[in-house]
Amino acid sequence: MSLRLATFNVENLLTRFDFTGFRNQLRQDRVIKLFEVNSEGVYQQLEQARVIAATDDTRQMTALAIADADADILCLQEIDNMAALQAFEYGYLFRMVGNGYRQKYLVEGNDSRGIDVAVLMREKTRDGQAIEVRDVRSHAMTTYRDLDLFDEELALTKRVDDKIFKRDCLELDLLIGGRPLSLYVVHFKSMGNARDGLDGRQSTMPIRRAEARAVRRIIEDRFGAGHTGKKSFAICGDMNDYQERVDVIGRRGAGYRFEHQDEAESALDVFSHDGFAENVVRRRAALDRWTLYHARGPQEQWLCQLDYLWLSPDLAAHNTGRLPDIIRSGQPYRTIFPPGQEVERYPRTGWDRPKASDHCPVVMTLDLP
Repeated sequence: MSLRLATFNVENLLTRFDFTGFRNQLRQDRVIKLFEVNSEGVYQQLEQARVIAATDDTRQMTALAIADADADILCLQEIDNMAALQAFEYGYLFRMVGNGYRQKYLVEGNDSRGIDVAVLMREKTRDGQAIEVRDVRSHAMTTYRDLDLFDEELALTKRVDDKIFKRDCLELDLLIGGRPLSLYVVHFKSMGNARDGLDGRQSTMPIRRAEARAVRRIIEDRFGAGHTGKKSFAICGDMNDYQERVDVIGRRGAGYRFEHQDEAESALDVFSHDGFAENVVRRRAALDRWTLYHARGPQEQWLCQLDYLWLSPDLAAHNTGRLPDIIRSGQPYRTIFPPGQEVERYPRTGWDRPKASDHCPVVMTLDLP
């Protein structure tokens, strides 16, 4: 029997409007900046119209990307709440694709914007095996003190009783055709602004490293330290960090070249340094592992992997030779693809938006031990 498992940051699947841009220019959408708006009431009307007009195309593309992933179990990030998830699943996935997801799981987490992790599951796999949920646990309330993870780096910005996860670590115990599988769905701390002489990635890395250590501790506490390798588990989600990247060098019109480089340090080394779990995307060619394009002008542009399926050693070994797929048809046209990787974009895709997401779904067909 086989199972298709996927992760996807759909970006801001919201049911509410954000009007704070009227007073905070940093949060105001760029199109409204083109117009003089002196009344907060008018601003709210314009913002509502803008969001509603843009959302339908965006969510159609999001649904198409999910349809192309064709997963039995789909781990999602940046979901506002269960109402948003249900409305999207019924109004877009089910109506557009004709096959939705009956089982939905979301627990409100810690994000200040209200975006959460969630899981959609079919009742059966594509080959007819039952997908049963035995238990669902949130770790949103776990603190640094609870897992004894507080250290000097964290003390610069955090307190010992702060919550570890910026969103949640949603843990699901499943039976797939009677075979056990444990899922850990996460969305780690985003890369913030530069501070104390460090860039945004480096300044926030201690928080992500603590999140990764916490996920590992939760798994080790569950199965026993030193005994996790023979278990079937997967850690899925947007981890906002990377162990390698592809520098995109050049300018539009003049052409580009692509240079791969390994990072000296990553929060995700917690999973990989001793073989605790395998990032199966690394089975793909070095220039073909990216799930996001980052750019701040020609001097700073690269492709990197932020979206992960980490498999336990036993689950990875049971699927030796298999490669995960990365669904890139929802990428905006501004994304620069290495040679041979170009794909046909979805209808109505824009240069920068609309788009399915800046992230790409990652999906893999797995046989369970």
